[in-house]
Amino acid sequence: MDIEQIQAKVKVDEYVYTSHADVERKADDLTLRQVEVALLNGQILEHYADTGRGESCLILGYADQVPIHVVCGWRGEQVAIITVYIPGPPKFIDPTTRA
Repeated sequence: MDIEQIQAKVKVDEYVYTSHADVERKADDLTLRQVEVALLNGQILEHYADTGRGESCLILGYADQVPIHVVCGWRGEQVAIITVYIPGPPKFIDPTTRA
């Protein structure tokens, strides 16, 4: 996966949320627009190998000065948003550094 491919799909609304991603997005009080903005200005922090569900990656982007992590994979030709959250303790020291 590369960020340009993901951003191109987001720009033309060729992405889907998993139910888990939507629950996590709401838990952190993030809007759909904020997640989209974060994806469009984001960068890939980590790549994850295919563990049976396909390749995925962790993206860090910002919306309204809020750091947002988005884990994305592929579902056919669409980008699948697997989870969304605001990074912080205990898993992250700052938006780019794992604890």
